[in-house]
Parts: sequence; structure tokens; C-alpha cells
Amino acid sequence: SKFISIKTSKTNGNSFVGTAIHQGASAVLVSEVPKVECDYILVDDTLRALQYLAQYHRTQHTIPVVAITGSNGKTIVKEWLNFLLSPEYNVIRSPKSYNSQIGVPLSLWKLGTNHTLGVFEAGISESNEMDNLSEMIQPTIGVFTHLGDSHSANFDSIEKKLHEKLTLFAYCDTIVCSTRQLEVISAIEKLNKKTFTWGSNILCDLYIVKSVSGEYTLTYCNRSYTLKLNNSDKATVENTFTSIATALTLGLDIEPLLKRV
Repeated sequence: SKFISIKTSKTNGNSFVGTAIHQGASAVLVSEVPKVECDYILVDDTLRALQYLAQYHRTQHTIPVVAITGSNGKTIVKEWLNFLLSPEYNVIRSPKSYNSQIGVPLSLWKLGTNHTLGVFEAGISESNEMDNLSEMIQPTIGVFTHLGDSHSANFDSIEKKLHEKLTLFAYCDTIVCSTRQLEVISAIEKLNKKTFTWGSNILCDLYIVKSVSGEYTLTYCNRSYTLKLNNSDKATVENTFTSIATALTLGLDIEPLLKRV
């Protein structure tokens, strides 16, 4: 096993090299020369080195990769997609909420030759973070959940925050999104990427109408289907239809898909 020392605002991973060697690490990746006898690789920035390694590992696999971002709903949509897609795909996904500068490379490192689909979430809390995540994940399909206020204090404006999040989709062939937030759909359309939209606009790829009784009528490819949800709160509705739209983008048949929902 290898040990990679990471410096954070609270901890210097270089301090744990001795412990790592004692516990069986065969080599260490460090930003300071170790004080103990060991095989080591010395770099300026161990986090960037970890990210470059993960990026290289990702490029060795040509499977479809879904990347999910947004202010909230990322982890739920990722887990629901895993459930909806697992019968057709061998899915590798981010564990828990591993969507940070450290979490994403650790997630990608689990990508193996047996997997046929990757589903990874990407989250940012400050400016200039998403480029690194995009370069590592290199998604073929992008998913935008919802634009909210979390971490907004670290951005100059909500527009700047949205622009930063959308840099995740640089490699994407298709972007899945709702038409509910006009500023989001407007910004996504400016990327000149293929989109798969869902919402109450009749021009949506997945057109959705809620009846008085609470059932939803979904129109897709000129055919209509009925869906009843156990929960109708805003977050559940948005996460459900985002998951359905993403599964449809990946080519799943809608009828068995709705039964799983």
C-alpha cells in the first residue's frame, strides 16, 4: 500500500509518515523529506499529485460517466441512479458524499475494468475548484440538480457560483437539467451542449404535468405514462425527475424504469 500525505488547514499529513510505514506502507508521497527511513516520492503539492493520478486512471476507462453537481440533491440523485441503473449497468459511484477535491480522486480510484458506468458527484465551496474536478472526472453526461444558497458566501455572486459549477460539464456530450430555474437553464443553453430537459414546459424532453389528485403524467417520445409518488415535497419531486431523466438519457426504457421508481 502507498501513503499520500495531505496538508489541510488543520493537519499536516507529513507528520504521519512514520505511522504509515509502521502500519505497512511500502512507499509514501510527500511534500517534505521524511524524517524516517523509507522509500518516498517528493512533490510540491501532494493533493495535486493525487488528482493527477486519479485523472490518469480515469483516462484508462472509456465507459459512460455521469457527473452530478448542484447546491443540493447530489448524493440522493447519485444513490437513486445507482438503484435505477444497476440492473443494466455495473455501476461505480462516489461513496457517501465524496465530492470534494480529496473525495473525487478517492472515488475515481475505485473505477475498475469490471464497471460499465460511473456516477460521481462534484461539489465546490470556493471559486476555482471545479476545473480540477472536471479534469479528473471527464464526464460524458452532466447532471445539474438545483441552484441554492449553500456556500454562496464564498462566491462574488450567485451568477459566479453557477458559472463555476457549470465548468464541470466541459467534457460532456449531454447535460440533464430541469427548466424550473430559468437562470440555470439559460446558462446551460449558452454552453452549446446537447441537453435533456424535464419540467412543465411542453418543449421539455420529459414533459410533466401534475393532476389535481396528485398523480404525475409524464410524456416522453410522444407517449404518456402515469406516476404516483409517495412523497410530494419539492426536493423529492426534483430529485426523482432528475434521476428519471438521467436514466432515460442513458437509454433505459421508461416503463420498467417507472416501476422501479
